[in-house]
Amino acid sequence: MPLPFFDALETRNPDSRERDLLAALPAQIAHAKAKAPYYARVLADVNPAAVSSRAALAALPVTRKNDLIDLQKKAPPFGGLAAIPPGAAARVFMSPGPIYEPEGRKADFWRLARALHAAGFRRGDLVHNSFAYHLTPGGAMLESAALALGCSVFPGGVGQTELQLRAMTELSPAAYVGTPSFLKILLDRARETGADISSLKRAVVSGEAFPPPLQQTMRESGIDAYQCYVTADLGLIAYESAAREGLILDEQIIVELLRPGTGDPVAPGEVGEVTVTLLDETYPLLRFATGDLSALLPGKSPCGRTNARIRGWLGRADQTTKVKGLFVHPAQIAEILKRHPPLARGRLIVTNDGTSDALILEAEAPADADAGLARAAEATLAAVTRLKGAVRLVAAGSLPIDGKVIDDRRPPVGKAEDSGEKPGVKT
Repeated sequence: MPLPFFDALETRNPDSRERDLLAALPAQIAHAKAKAPYYARVLADVNPAAVSSRAALAALPVTRKNDLIDLQKKAPPFGGLAAIPPGAAARVFMSPGPIYEPEGRKADFWRLARALHAAGFRRGDLVHNSFAYHLTPGGAMLESAALALGCSVFPGGVGQTELQLRAMTELSPAAYVGTPSFLKILLDRARETGADISSLKRAVVSGEAFPPPLQQTMRESGIDAYQCYVTADLGLIAYESAAREGLILDEQIIVELLRPGTGDPVAPGEVGEVTVTLLDETYPLLRFATGDLSALLPGKSPCGRTNARIRGWLGRADQTTKVKGLFVHPAQIAEILKRHPPLARGRLIVTNDGTSDALILEAEAPADADAGLARAAEATLAAVTRLKGAVRLVAAGSLPIDGKVIDDRRPPVGKAEDSGEKPGVKT
């Protein structure tokens, strides 16, 4: 009988897992300082031995994915974040930006075998891989995971629907990895042409949204499809199990959910930016903010895995918008609140009455707060953003815990463009 779990790590006592991760943290920080020039600089005053708790970790600076383009321009090719030179990597990839990512030489470097195993992939399966093999790491990520499980791989790559469909009919793969939209294209084309791809029973999809109607399409086609949350920088972050309740975190990362624009962890259950410390020697990313919003689910997964779970993609942390020709950032809202300690969480509401933009900062305040605090915060709002706006004091705990810091309610013509990026094999 196949083993239900990839390894014993998945069923550890949660307290033991937390102790193990935090025990590995000081050595990882010391390694990053010694081998990665960027961390040698930004952590110059940090004693690695003292960073052995989540509170100590939360005091370290955050590096955001959006920073990588500028960092890599100044210190090519990896911005000083990698602990190896390019020639020591197994592969070097180029994602849009461009952003360069190193791949280490150990098997299943991206740790995705765990996600495939949870989806039922097993030794001897032939896996049809429709992630890109050109420039970006998606194809290599999933191939290395399948090989680590003892599967065989057909490197389909992207596009060429007819050729990929022919390969499926002639090779009869048991499993698919790729985007859910391309799998639907293959299924639709198979129905149109009468091609038999009924051998497909399992799939791991990523790279884009996988909404319930598309999930239902896969079920009706006889395919048991699972999602995983992966980035080109970090590898596996979280994956779906047969319980279908949230995404279970990987075993080799420390995840924090931060209030957008800050380095401050949110309260349990509150939406925050997914921020990862990666326990890897090649690319020792520390407090690496992905730009994606999510929230922790309470309790344990019914599947028996004991690691924490996240709800999935809940929006983007970078809610920057342009008002009267000036960009307003979540970090600026955090700075305004920081300068007035009685204020807790806040949300900047941007509206337009048809003639001009208007700003209202709703800020949680104690019940005894007076108008003087609001006026002082309005002056700070003007100083920090260079825009005039009102501050409305609201009761503590009254603002939604959805991670939204800037709520742009203007008609779409006035809104900053949304990239539409979803978590998955992100490049």
